[in-house]
Amino acid sequence: MKISVLCSDLSDNAAGRAFLLARLLEPLAAVEVVGPCSGDGVWEPMARERIPHRALPAGRLPRFAASLRSMLHDVDGDLIYASKPRLTSAGIGFAKRLAARRPLLIDIDDWEVGFFLHSGFWGTVGRALNVGNPNGLPWTWLMERLSGLADGITVASRFLERRFGGTLIPHVRDAEAWRPESVDPEEGRRKLGVESERVVMFLGTPRRHKGVEDLCAAVRRLDRRDVVLALVGADARSESGRALSALLPGVRLTGRIPFDEVPGYLAAADVVAVPQRDSSDTRGQMPAKLFDAMALGRPIVSTRVSMIPEVLDGCGLVVRPGDVEALAGAIEHPLDDPSEAAALGRKARERCVAEYSFAAARARLFPLVEAVLRRR
Repeated sequence: MKISVLCSDLSDNAAGRAFLLARLLEPLAAVEVVGPCSGDGVWEPMARERIPHRALPAGRLPRFAASLRSMLHDVDGDLIYASKPRLTSAGIGFAKRLAARRPLLIDIDDWEVGFFLHSGFWGTVGRALNVGNPNGLPWTWLMERLSGLADGITVASRFLERRFGGTLIPHVRDAEAWRPESVDPEEGRRKLGVESERVVMFLGTPRRHKGVEDLCAAVRRLDRRDVVLALVGADARSESGRALSALLPGVRLTGRIPFDEVPGYLAAADVVAVPQRDSSDTRGQMPAKLFDAMALGRPIVSTRVSMIPEVLDGCGLVVRPGDVEALAGAIEHPLDDPSEAAALGRKARERCVAEYSFAAARARLFPLVEAVLRRR
């Protein structure tokens, strides 16, 4: 049996969730990730993934529609699993379901329409008129509305579970492969250029809704020479990188890194910060890097957004989103109390193994896949 995992764009961070789903499904069948590629190649952090992938042509409508027939030929799995309710993933999945009667699962890991709602009324109206972009607001809205017609749905957060139903499959991690004792923190510290300083780390693309500006302000408020903020995933040459450097002189910026290098960097962190803001971008979102830090047993400071309080209950520190003073205090607490920091990291690791590991996700996902195949 073969499963085709459809990715809405192989060249952006949508590839992260698609490749994760493919890895979860490996014990069940041969798996291939398939999808349009709008850039020069697979999204850099996933470029070294061993899962087979196939790039399809990308483009605006009507060019995208004209190439649909050839795309359907390349989507040859016995089961189609579309990552994200986008025209370039779920849309292809629905077409394959109609043309070849292949069972279709849809995975929803973000409230996609929510990403279009942060620019006010007229900004949303403008996006609603952009029908030429297959991943624009009108087609994404349609795919979300049609998702209930799929043979099954998986979601990545409680917000999405309430909105779309389905089976909850958070952004889990391979807790067997990612073990704190298997990583040398000194290697990561050397790459970051730190010696005796304490490291506060943010890992990921520094978009506004992720609260990186709040984090810079919090570390600046601490005003401690022994504390360094490392932003891993922020390009120093980019506009956002330059703005963050101006906000906090001395911040360490490291560009995107391959996924298999993440443990080495995280091991160097004394505190991992995930300071999500509360907005339409984040209410349905669960930051995947939270689970990276949990698997590596790092003490985590985050905010009360989406299901973060549930995930970190008893194993992390959570503050009100946008509260710089509270964020600074929460960061300083584990920095000044190593025993408490170690306890938080240990509990986070235990929670990850029990609830957010590959084994835990497969226990929920495999019965769904098998039931869908039986019905079809």
